Amino acid sequence: MTVTYLRARLQPTTRQLTGRRSASTRPLRDEPRPSDGLVVDQDRRTVAVDGRRLELTRREFDLLAHLVAHPRLVFTRGQILRAVWQQPAVGDCRTVDVHVARLRTKLGTVHRHLLRTVRGVGYKFDPGAAATPAARP
Repeated sequence: MTVTYLRARLQPTTRQLTGRRSASTRPLRDEPRPSDGLVVDQDRRTVAVDGRRLELTRREFDLLAHLVAHPRLVFTRGQILRAVWQQPAVGDCRTVDVHVARLRTKLGTVHRHLLRTVRGVGYKFDPGAAATPAARP
């Protein structure tokens, strides 16, 4: 067995355990892709809606970026707390609800429907969702 062979065999296991990728296997980050007029640029930590830059807090940006990075995937409030706040989901998860409400306000009436509430579960980013009367204030 060669070192190259062993490295090739162990790399997926190591990556799975550590959640890291080597520089050679890390995917290149694409340019920010717009979704219905919403552009989230992870590298610059900016968000724009229809060309207008939004002023977001650190947590608001992290929450939106997390949901946008996983379109159509439903996250519970506890999963969001662990992913965005790096805290275990203990006690009241209303802080997630408050941040989602603030994000919807900042996104405006045209784009607020992109952040969907999955009743009894949590939230998801749905780029293909059409605005419905219920989604408008």
